[in-house]
Amino acid sequence: MKTNTLIRSAAALSLAFAALAAQAAGLGSNLIVNGDAEAGAGAWTAYADADLFQSVSYGSNWVLPTQPGPVDRGAKMFAGQSSAYSAGFQTIDVSALTASFAAGTTAFDLNGYLGGWTSQGDNAQLMVTFIDAASADISMVTLGPVTPGDRGNQTGLFYRQVTGFVPVGTSAIKFDLSMERQGGGDNDGYADNLAFVMSAAPVPEPETYGLLALGLGFLTLTLRRRKA
Repeated sequence: MKTNTLIRSAAALSLAFAALAAQAAGLGSNLIVNGDAEAGAGAWTAYADADLFQSVSYGSNWVLPTQPGPVDRGAKMFAGQSSAYSAGFQTIDVSALTASFAAGTTAFDLNGYLGGWTSQGDNAQLMVTFIDAASADISMVTLGPVTPGDRGNQTGLFYRQVTGFVPVGTSAIKFDLSMERQGGGDNDGYADNLAFVMSAAPVPEPETYGLLALGLGFLTLTLRRRKA
């Protein structure tokens, strides 16, 4: 009975270490392609029933470099088209890490700058959907919107952040960025510096590896005695 328990414990620890090693290749980098709008909007795919948002230059027509926004904002940001609704998406395959997500300890950090124009209700949202191997939605989280009240009725972009854990069974992650016009002639939903970064659970302390080695050694000794 004790031998079986040791076998299960050693196997569980071995699988945990293997998962940490597998995760390392896809962690620590932003999964959103061109989340800062500097390369235009080409990395995003438009929906059939909506205009794709645009990449525009910071300036008098949108948000001034001196108005609220990222410190490292670059030259471009995303803004809606003149239509009432602008949207685009991109889907990232993370199936190589599915086994690593099994413990439910892979963390994510979703963050970015969202905003609008003066007291108008135009806004932007970023939705993240976790998808399984059968292309079924597991769960989703949303960044934004930032309302005129949140902005103090001033033009600009404001930082928002959502953190959590990647759901077990995740095989792909879809990012949907949308801008909605609620007033005026332009769709003044704004977004910039969008990021989604995954990170592994804390690496076990050296003592943990020592306990694993000790457990495996004790298991080997026990099995030898049983054979004798």
